[in-house]
Amino acid sequence: MIDLHVHTTASDGQYTPTEIVKKASEHNIKLMAITDHDTVNGLEEAKEAGKTFGVKIVPGIELNINGSPGEFHLLGLGLEKKSQSMKDILDEVIKNREKRNYEMISKIKSNGIDISYEELLERFPNTIIGRPHFAQILQEKKIVKTRQQAFDLYLAKGRPWYTERVGTNLDEAIIAIKESGGIPVIAHPMSLYLSWGRLPDMLHKIYEQGVCGLEAFHPGARVTECLRLEELGKKIGFFITAGSDFHGEKIRTDRRLGHTCGGKKIEERFWTEELEPAIKNK
Repeated sequence: MIDLHVHTTASDGQYTPTEIVKKASEHNIKLMAITDHDTVNGLEEAKEAGKTFGVKIVPGIELNINGSPGEFHLLGLGLEKKSQSMKDILDEVIKNREKRNYEMISKIKSNGIDISYEELLERFPNTIIGRPHFAQILQEKKIVKTRQQAFDLYLAKGRPWYTERVGTNLDEAIIAIKESGGIPVIAHPMSLYLSWGRLPDMLHKIYEQGVCGLEAFHPGARVTECLRLEELGKKIGFFITAGSDFHGEKIRTDRRLGHTCGGKKIEERFWTEELEPAIKNK
């Protein structure tokens, strides 16, 4: 098995880079992409762990992109370095995230709940603080029973403590990924929240802007939708990838490492037949 979309504690995952690589080895996963949100901080540790546990690590990232009615996330797979353009994007992301976090804290405190940014940083060191960390703190403070309840009641879009996230311009993200030696791939395209009537035109536009791959297979979509995305993506010219978007069993109980939509194991063909030639020919 392989997995081309996995998170660690460098962003909002349950396991450290070393722990997730060890877990992959125990599950007979031979190749895995580490794609933390808006950071590459866990990649070096993951690559070292890969040597120890016999797992090939594909260095990656997942960037939040502006300009979609839903969520537009862009994977960068096969990063070789952190280019200056990538550094600039990540520096700006950190500033925007910090501003957003302070705004959410203000909303939460206005409801009489004792919480501070310093508390979050102490509780979750060496990571990119985001809503999943707020959800965990709220659970630990017994404001909610589960992390999911925190989102459902307070942190999801349209809920009282939600604050809009500022992402990255698509053209800038594509340049940063390519200048870092990677390949840009649309993550979980169903999260764009576009109808099947509008989706093809959007995907054509994104392809023409320079995005090369489409994560057609994702556990957040139905198998029939994934097969339809694969057919559409290939028709446009994308290569097709598959991932688990695994964060950890305590964080998302519906996702399993090395598995994608419908609980299907992720086949090696998504690397050997699709992504590797694209990287060689980029």
